[in-house]
Amino acid sequence: MGRLVFLFASSLLLMVAATTVSAAILEHSFYVKNLTVTRLCNRQVITAVNDSFPGPSLRVREGDKLIIHVFNMSPYKITIHWHGVSQLMSAWLDGPEMITQCAIRPRNNYTYNYRITKQEGTLFWHAHSSFLRATVHGAIIIHPRARHSYSFPKPYREVPILLGEWWNANVVDVENQALALGIGPNISNAYTINGWPGDLYPCSQNHCVQNCRHT
Repeated sequence: MGRLVFLFASSLLLMVAATTVSAAILEHSFYVKNLTVTRLCNRQVITAVNDSFPGPSLRVREGDKLIIHVFNMSPYKITIHWHGVSQLMSAWLDGPEMITQCAIRPRNNYTYNYRITKQEGTLFWHAHSSFLRATVHGAIIIHPRARHSYSFPKPYREVPILLGEWWNANVVDVENQALALGIGPNISNAYTINGWPGDLYPCSQNHCVQNCRHT
């Protein structure tokens, strides 16, 4: 009986070890701060991550552990929500402000630490405080585990596409005005693909999403 228990425990240990070997620990830092950009002929200060709009894409494999250090250098409180991530055994790291955590105040930091479990595909992360998600967002691209195939034909190339909206006003002011008046927020001034308005918007004709040119 003792030998059977030992063999079962050894087999279980080998299974856990095999799963662990195929996973990795990926560590990133998000610096949330002001960024000046030009859209629709106007220069505007927005809140962004790592001086990029949209923010960085996170590329992981199923089973990997993600450690994200968020440093809030912006004038606003903020949280980051990992939209679509299952958060098995880590629901407190999901990110909605005042639901799973308090906001990260200016000049403070917070670390998210969770594992990608039983998921593949493209998700996204975004701010979950105020309307800051309009400019604080990015893709999460989950590949199969190492030595595992896709559940569909392997793509020739991957290009994340993030659809969004652009306001010429400060997005925090847009929300505050809506709350004060008890009505819906002002309609956005443009729709965007990867942070850029389309050709039909003012001063937007010279920007492409990926490897394109105007003729």
